[in-house]
Amino acid sequence: MGNRLSKIYTRTGDQGTTGLGDGTRVDKDDLRVAAYGDIDEANSAIGMILAVENIPAEVRRCLVEIQHELFDLGGELATPGYRAIQQHHIDRLEHVLDTFNAPLPALKEFILPGGGPAAAACHLARTITRRAERSAWALAKREVVPTEITTYLNRLSDLLFVIARVLARHEGGSEVLWQQNR
Repeated sequence: MGNRLSKIYTRTGDQGTTGLGDGTRVDKDDLRVAAYGDIDEANSAIGMILAVENIPAEVRRCLVEIQHELFDLGGELATPGYRAIQQHHIDRLEHVLDTFNAPLPALKEFILPGGGPAAAACHLARTITRRAERSAWALAKREVVPTEITTYLNRLSDLLFVIARVLARHEGGSEVLWQQNR
């Protein structure tokens, strides 16, 4: 592990640049910075779900593991050439997704975000994760981005949708169904 921050401000970014993990300085609006910033935001949104009391233990364990993986994924994006996310991470997401989805009723309508505080927070995390995926794809048009990153984010947003459905039921709420002919 590298040096820990003992001083939070460094003043090195005051001119609109930031340092990547390999020491390279880039503009703060660089596509790489945007991508790992979106990952950080998704991680924070998952933290909001975890701040809700009384979510199912298996959901809590899953989301805590995802937070660690997202931190690793952000580190991968912040450090060109560094690899953290592998196929086994994606395989685990798919397994968990299938497990959580199996007991849920089939969808016949689109679902609007809501259903309870944790479910709504999960929908927000899902949409932020989708943005992070779009940012990673934008970066991939200019630089090499391992396919595991974009695939992981795609699966994660699917998983967060399913977890939102699980949480809506757990919170005693109901899913908010889109009504086309309202």
